[in-house]
Order: sequence, then C-alpha cells, then structure tokens
Amino acid sequence: VQLQASGGGLVRTGSSLSLPCAASGDTVRTYSVAWFRQPPGKEREFVAGIFRSAGTTSYADSVKGRFTISRDNAKNMIYLQMNSLNGDDTAVYYCAADRGLILSSRKRADAYDYWGPGTQVTVSS
Repeated sequence: VQLQASGGGLVRTGSSLSLPCAASGDTVRTYSVAWFRQPPGKEREFVAGIFRSAGTTSYADSVKGRFTISRDNAKNMIYLQMNSLNGDDTAVYYCAADRGLILSSRKRADAYDYWGPGTQVTVSS
C-alpha cells in the first residue's frame, strides 16, 4: 500500500487543522493505521492509531482530547483532526499502516511497514 499525507501548513496557536492521508494500491480497511510525528531535533513519536478493522483507537497523552484519528474505508482515507494546536505540536507528521500489527506494538514506529512522506505542521504564537 502507498500512503500520501497532505494538509500541513503554518497555523496559529489555538487553531485547528485536518490532515488527510490517501491510501492506494490496497484497501487499508483491514490494516492498522496510525499517525506519527517528528518534532525538530527529536525522534519520531506516536500520535494516534486505529487498530485493524476493529477500530480500536489509541492516542498519545499529549494529544488526547485534542486530536481525533478516523478512517473512511469507502474512500481509502485516513484523517487526523487536530484542535487547540500549540507550539509543541510543531512537527513533520507521517501516516503509517501495517497488516500484521499486534496490539502491544501499536505505538512503536518500527512496527509499521508502510509509510508516506511527511507533511510539515508549524504552529506559531
């Protein structure tokens, strides 16, 4: 499966932004999908994920209550809705997918086989 994230940009603190990720080559309906981000000078970190077709969602504590991950199986799309953005959310955001992911590994970047190129999100005050 190929993934392509978009929707990044420069926004002000407190703003909202939606990141779409288009999948092609296979349907992601049965995949586990996730968003990761890499802040400047830091390692890639888990943001949010949906586990397989069951739809179980997980969030990093830093985004819980502000970000929402969703999947549109009919359109083969994955979304990340980000609200109440702040400077700590500045990062390159990546969407990822994997077919054989086990639940305990869902927050590990090395557990995902498929990645799209990132999209830059910059939050300014």
